[in-house]
Amino acid sequence: MQSALHPAGADAAVIHSLTWLLIIGATVILAGMMLLLALAMRQRSQGKPIRPLRWLIGGGVLLPLVVLSALLAWSTLQSAWLTRPSSQHALKIAVTAKMWWWEVRYTDPAGGPDIVLANEIRLPAGQSAYLGLSSTDVIHSFWVPALAGKVDMLPGRLHGLTVRADTPGIYRGQCAEYCGQQHARMALHVVVQTPEEFKAWLARQAQPGATPASNQALRGRNAFVAHRCTACHTVRGLTTPAPQETLGPDLTHVGSRLYLGAGTLRNTRGALAGWIADPHASKPGVRMPAAGDIDGATLADIAAYLEQLQ
Repeated sequence: MQSALHPAGADAAVIHSLTWLLIIGATVILAGMMLLLALAMRQRSQGKPIRPLRWLIGGGVLLPLVVLSALLAWSTLQSAWLTRPSSQHALKIAVTAKMWWWEVRYTDPAGGPDIVLANEIRLPAGQSAYLGLSSTDVIHSFWVPALAGKVDMLPGRLHGLTVRADTPGIYRGQCAEYCGQQHARMALHVVVQTPEEFKAWLARQAQPGATPASNQALRGRNAFVAHRCTACHTVRGLTTPAPQETLGPDLTHVGSRLYLGAGTLRNTRGALAGWIADPHASKPGVRMPAAGDIDGATLADIAAYLEQLQ
């Protein structure tokens, strides 16, 4: 769901009410203007005089003054209910925008290395979370319409957003600031779970990548290393812990994610193989190079290995 008209959080509910006020208000004003236009045309056809000064003062000064003043007062009161950004919460998540994907970092509750994933944020329902928003290259903008308003992400600056999702579900977000060739395919998904489900998920995400459970997955892991996929991607337990800046997404638990390529493809084994073979076929201009001379059987093995990284 990616819609400001279906709020799933407190801030989105405030924005939702403001949105409907503007839509209804604009409709009423348009209808009023059309009615006045029809009356003016009728008067002119009947040869009745029109008094411009009266209409200029009434419709051009007094009416806008009353309507806009009322709108300002009401929107100011409503905006006071928007949650102030605050990091004084148990759950803090760092979201870094890159061309054209999102890096997401959680602090390991057990004190281990950061839990890193890509293009997907998971939240416990009914609990506030603080998102620290930054960018590594150009201006991006974080926007999940069902949860809150948009926040620009500027290189070299950290902006904050506090969100709370009341209803479990999956909510789609989007980069809302043009950032280059694949701006339109820079999506992310917010998965809201019950607190118990979220706690179990976070504990699993803190674990290293799964050991290959089949001969095909074992061959895939060996090929993943042999073809130097580890130069850009991290798999905890297979490679060294990821530094703060990496060229490509952390793949430690890539098999558990909903989508590939920042919302471009559903995450299936076939999509994984196709993406590795030539990501530019689905997302032209993406920074990941094509597989080149890797044969189809090896691609299938690597896809099998990545799929079981749950």
